[in-house]
Amino acid sequence: MHSIAHIEFNAIDLALDCVWRFAGMPDRFYRDWLLVATEEAKHFSLLEEHMSALGYRYGDFPAHTGLWTMCANTAEDIIARMALVPRTMEARGLDATPLIQAKLSKVGTPAALEAQAILEIILSEEVGHVATGNRWYRWLCDQHGLDPAAFHAQAAVRYAAPRPKPPFNYPARQAAGFSPQELEQLDSDAGVALGAMHST
Repeated sequence: MHSIAHIEFNAIDLALDCVWRFAGMPDRFYRDWLLVATEEAKHFSLLEEHMSALGYRYGDFPAHTGLWTMCANTAEDIIARMALVPRTMEARGLDATPLIQAKLSKVGTPAALEAQAILEIILSEEVGHVATGNRWYRWLCDQHGLDPAAFHAQAAVRYAAPRPKPPFNYPARQAAGFSPQELEQLDSDAGVALGAMHST
């Protein structure tokens, strides 16, 4: 839960960084990311209150910097930011959350069930956040005459984005605006990654 709280805390800054850093976008872009920041702050508060009730605070455990590293890496490229933060890094949360919820359900304690309920709130709203990234990614690709699939593949290599890992939450990804072709490509990319892992 501390790791998830850290991700949500970073996500507040990520959304606000989009508002502050990228000038010249339509007004709706800034409204969208301010809404995302507000919801991410709510998620963090829910998690912080949960940890506090268990005797812990945010900062009591180590946490990774993967999300913020990608933010820094794409600071000069708004299209890569939309491709790799909401559509790649945050979309991974759509896949991972049900797995975590299943583990919490097996634990079955009141605290675990409360955590499971918090994650359900987060998952439902994160679908909208990834959808926001998808919408603006496609808009930017259209404005710049870019093929979304090709650019995403190039950006993933250039900025060393993590490879997709199954199992995938197909209903959530579909609700977040991924096309059937993109969902099929996920399977293909994951298969390539798995094959490469077994060959080493």
